[in-house]
Amino acid sequence: MITTPTISTDRLILRAPQPSDVDSFMAFYATDRSQYTGGPMNARQAWGFFGTEIGHWALRGFGMFVVTRKVDDAPLGIVGHWYPHGWPEKEVGWVLFDAASEGQGIAFEAATACIDHAWRVLKWDTIVSYIAHGNDASVALAKRLGAVLDTTAQQPKPDSPGYVYRHPRPEVLS
Repeated sequence: MITTPTISTDRLILRAPQPSDVDSFMAFYATDRSQYTGGPMNARQAWGFFGTEIGHWALRGFGMFVVTRKVDDAPLGIVGHWYPHGWPEKEVGWVLFDAASEGQGIAFEAATACIDHAWRVLKWDTIVSYIAHGNDASVALAKRLGAVLDTTAQQPKPDSPGYVYRHPRPEVLS
């Protein structure tokens, strides 16, 4: 049995992916907005990727949370912990499904909670965010979160390198 924690912030709930979330996931990955996170995908590919998100929890004991507002359970995106086989480091990543959610601080609020969870609960030694070249919004978010570009870090996809942003360890944990 997989036990997925729930994280609550001022405005958001970060919870386990549920089967009912698959339609929102698939709809996002069918659009050009998904270009920096592996898409666009056809329905079969997106469905398989959603299964990968759920399976990551079973294999690693952590994964990406579905982000919702406290006032309803509609998926806004996925944010959380990611470390698939073959990746050089553990990541905190973010994907917002709805363009209307951008500019409201949702990704910042959710990512801040996940970074804190990685340091304090998961006890990670390091945290990076892998960002595709051209994804200026994610670069801006990484910088807002205090992450610094690490040009010496190993790439998870050497054939299509991107940016690696390293998140600073809180002083209280140093």
